[in-house]
Amino acid sequence: MKRIIVALTGASGAVYGIRTLELLREQPDVETHLVLTKAARATIGYETDRSVAEVRALADVVHSDNDLGAPISSGSFRTAGMLVAPCSVKTLSGIATSYDDSLVVRAADVVLKERRRLVLLLRETPLHAGHVRLMADVTASGAIVMPPVPAFYTRPASVSDIVDHTVGRTLDLLDIDTDAVQRWDGDRRGEDGTVHRL
Repeated sequence: MKRIIVALTGASGAVYGIRTLELLREQPDVETHLVLTKAARATIGYETDRSVAEVRALADVVHSDNDLGAPISSGSFRTAGMLVAPCSVKTLSGIATSYDDSLVVRAADVVLKERRRLVLLLRETPLHAGHVRLMADVTASGAIVMPPVPAFYTRPASVSDIVDHTVGRTLDLLDIDTDAVQRWDGDRRGEDGTVHRL
């Protein structure tokens, strides 16, 4: 069983974390460990039609962000990695400085020290120099910063298409393949349907 930690923080984009949990439920060999910050619980209410209870029910195991004694706070608890989606600048800052005052930051710190995969869907724009420094710091420690930038070569027809592609590409980084990704093959179709190789 592959254990994946999924954390939602208070940045806009709760749908990314929710969709991640939905896609991971379809993976029979994945066990999800969820952490919701207080701000994430508020954002879920602002941005989605889902209740916090419904989001929690998507995970196999749910941990309180205040529980620094949770299993995922220890390197001896083996996981395949962690995804923070969405990742706020506050959380980014905590991870960059190892300021482990919450379970989200502590679990991320553990993932880094154990040389496991940490992916941060940073939701902030525009960026100032302090944000860029924090991203450089976590990258130097081994994290992957992945702002949820949409791909338009897939010709998305809806916001859901954009979210699915982003989440699928994120899960690729954790070595989890889903059907959510429309993979680039270099072909372009003309108006007449003819395939043109670039």
